[in-house]
Amino acid sequence: MVSIAQLRNPKFYLLIFLDIVFFVVSLFLAYLACHEIGFDADHFLRFAGVLTWVVPLKMLVFLLSGLYAGMWRFTSLRDLRRLAVACLFSTVLIIILLFAIPRFQGLSRGVFFVDGILTFMLTGGLRIGIRYCYAGQGKNNNADRVTRSWRLKRVLIVGAGRAGEKILREIMENKALNYNVLGFIDDDPAKHGLSIHGVRVLGDVACLEQITATLDVEQIFIALPSADGDTTRRIVEACLKTGISHKILPGIGELIDGRVSTKMLRDINYEDLLGRKPAQLDNRGIRDYLDSRVVLVTGCGGSIGSELCRQIVKYQPAKLILLDAGELNLFKIQMELRHELYMSKFEPVLGQVQDSRLIDKVFEKFQPEVVFHAAAYKHVPMIETNPWQAVDNNIVGSRVVMDAAIRHNVGRFVLVSTDKAVRPTNVMGASKRVTELIMQCSQGNGTKFVAVRFGNVVGSSGSVIPFFRRQIAHGGPVTVTHPEVNRFFMTIPEAAQMILQAGMMGEGGEIFLLKMGTPVKIADMARDLIRLSGKEPDEDIKIVYTGLREGEKLYEELITEGEDILPTTHKNVMVLKSNGLSANTSCHEETRLNLYRQIDELMSLARSYDARAIKAKLKEIVPEYTPQNNDSVL
Repeated sequence: MVSIAQLRNPKFYLLIFLDIVFFVVSLFLAYLACHEIGFDADHFLRFAGVLTWVVPLKMLVFLLSGLYAGMWRFTSLRDLRRLAVACLFSTVLIIILLFAIPRFQGLSRGVFFVDGILTFMLTGGLRIGIRYCYAGQGKNNNADRVTRSWRLKRVLIVGAGRAGEKILREIMENKALNYNVLGFIDDDPAKHGLSIHGVRVLGDVACLEQITATLDVEQIFIALPSADGDTTRRIVEACLKTGISHKILPGIGELIDGRVSTKMLRDINYEDLLGRKPAQLDNRGIRDYLDSRVVLVTGCGGSIGSELCRQIVKYQPAKLILLDAGELNLFKIQMELRHELYMSKFEPVLGQVQDSRLIDKVFEKFQPEVVFHAAAYKHVPMIETNPWQAVDNNIVGSRVVMDAAIRHNVGRFVLVSTDKAVRPTNVMGASKRVTELIMQCSQGNGTKFVAVRFGNVVGSSGSVIPFFRRQIAHGGPVTVTHPEVNRFFMTIPEAAQMILQAGMMGEGGEIFLLKMGTPVKIADMARDLIRLSGKEPDEDIKIVYTGLREGEKLYEELITEGEDILPTTHKNVMVLKSNGLSANTSCHEETRLNLYRQIDELMSLARSYDARAIKAKLKEIVPEYTPQNNDSVL
């Protein structure tokens, strides 16, 4: 229909007037085409009589079809289809009325078929003409750019696809963007020599160095949001060889509704080279357990916790309870929710998960229906020398939150675990394995408990990447513990999304594993980061091997010997079935009581800061744990 704003726009009435003129002209031409004997006075009177009701009828159909609601400068095939339907409908309606009204008997029906075709051609031609007029203005703007190209930054766009076209169109239409696009680069031979909005596809990535030198390029834009890691790596290496500044569009998973803009262009991150594909989620299933529910996220200010909050907001919870021990982290996530995600239905709680009285108060007041427990200490060397903190925060804190969930009838509880819980060689991993055991022993009390294991997360707090970047910024060297050490990696958004997915799938007691892909050598990662900084590894910046740190493994695992993994309905999620505690049933009461007794002993040892005794007790609880003989800080 028509809005009030349109009624106030003079162009709206001009367009209606032009359509009415075309209605008259099309009917007149149809009469001439169908009456070869001539257009005499009798025909004219009949024609005038038909006009009095045909024109208003057509205008009513056009208005009801919403043909005046859009901007004609952006006329698309969808608009033309809508126009064709309106013309067809009005023609059929006219013919039906001719049969129903006796005074119009004898009029040729063929006139109105021809009229319908001519109406579509004339009104459609008007709309296409308007679009091309505006397009011509855009070309003129681009011509203006060329005349002042000496003042503009000379750029190439890698990727002659939809994203590249959108970047070019924005540059052409926005005079404030000081870029002059010299051409496209694309590996598809079928596109070479073709033009997009007058800008040619010059060649493939292999020719990038030669093309940039010939055209004196100043910047390169990589517009391939769907490219995999290998493709991105190859393009980035080609850009680095040119020595020219380059920026990239984020991956398709980071783009909002697929919208592309020059504002999204950014420096290349290691995540781009990692090339993890966007997670395919069961959005309906996730929405079913989050929509209109009260959701609690512990450790909400951490890397995973904060991303979980961002993802949860999309599913419109009734309220989001934010719990974190860090004042600054808690402040940051609540500011982001309020001012960037426009979420106001949240409650920030500053406190520690091991504070049982506080946790009980939180559950009592807010009655959360879903809990994501992401609060934990995870820095391996730090926890290795301060093992009592792992007991207090990771183990005791987790037990406190799980016990509160049972008492307050929480529907679903998701524990964020780690691959370091598998055959642990450090205190952090052993403590997380104990939390998994608590989770499994908590099952069967009405709350669905599940755990999710995954590897390292790129860019998370404690990640090696920010450390490497600081070393590179200071000129090196970059320190790597061992040339063969490798790790599984995934991005923060992917980790959070898969936690939500696994939480939806769990029926109680399962430990879910996320497929991590191929492990990455840390030394290779260091070399990539050095190259991204515009330098050469071992030439400009040295890589120095320092030896494995306390509690550090050469490689990580996702399962323990004796554990079996089974597929799930999601291709990237597996479920673990243990030969010890059953993954799908509650443990025996005797087992639970024994576990809780051992945890109480751990708490006592933690209060005495007895590192060796803590490790020995962890070994007793987790037999596959291999403690390291290293000193604590106390």
